[in-house]
Amino acid sequence: CPLCPQVKAFVTQDIPLYHNLEMKHLPGADPELVLLSHRYEELERIPLSDMTREEINQLVQELGFYRKEAPDAPVPEEFQFAPARPLPTLPPPQAPADSTTPPERDKGEHPDL
Repeated sequence: CPLCPQVKAFVTQDIPLYHNLEMKHLPGADPELVLLSHRYEELERIPLSDMTREEINQLVQELGFYRKEAPDAPVPEEFQFAPARPLPTLPPPQAPADSTTPPERDKGEHPDL
């Protein structure tokens, strides 16, 4: 079902209302939502063929996409990067002061524990 009527209605009428949601048409491909990281790395693919327009809208909003009142409506500052989630809290990388020699550690120390 390359662009079933429900998906086609979502694409033509709803996508312009969402901030940071883009449509890329791939001829012959089944419609799917591809979620990307801030580095444009693929995170997940969600097939849309069997979903209604309402289900797709609900999914997109649950994922955190901001829906504007009109395509040219302003986006509040707190939603400028929506649907970005805060990055997981990771310890800062252990960068050696001199990149040619690894940092010295006590043999009994286990930094990843």
